[in-house]
Amino acid sequence: MLRGFKNFLMRGDIVVVAVGLIVALAFSTLIKSFTDNVINPIIARAQGGRNFGLGWQLGRPGNKATFLDIGSFISAVIYFIIFMAVVYFLIVVPYKKFQARRGVAAFKEPGAVKTCPACLSEDVPAAAGKCRYCGTEQPAAGTAQHQ
Repeated sequence: MLRGFKNFLMRGDIVVVAVGLIVALAFSTLIKSFTDNVINPIIARAQGGRNFGLGWQLGRPGNKATFLDIGSFISAVIYFIIFMAVVYFLIVVPYKKFQARRGVAAFKEPGAVKTCPACLSEDVPAAAGKCRYCGTEQPAAGTAQHQ
């Protein structure tokens, strides 16, 4: 049982994903620091003379617990966009190129599909001879309904 688990963990794809996750977490810390120390002060300055940043005080003035902090939300959106761009351009794109050199298509576009006339499943591959759900014979690929 442990040998099977070890073999699973030592597969090339699992190791690549683990390394990608570690790199993504490292970039996450870097981007979080950027948004906290650069973006947040810029957004807070947009509010003017208020202490808490961009937003509205819903309760007693000076109570941070009742401050609706729109600036932090904007910062989180910017953080998410930057983080996803970093993950895509520094992990996904190189991984796709690496896999392409190995002859494997990573993150490929989904193939053409058709709708099964019997059960109305909409994700039957266009080249399928039978529906994977109901087993009904499918029309030839030339007469398939593409979505």
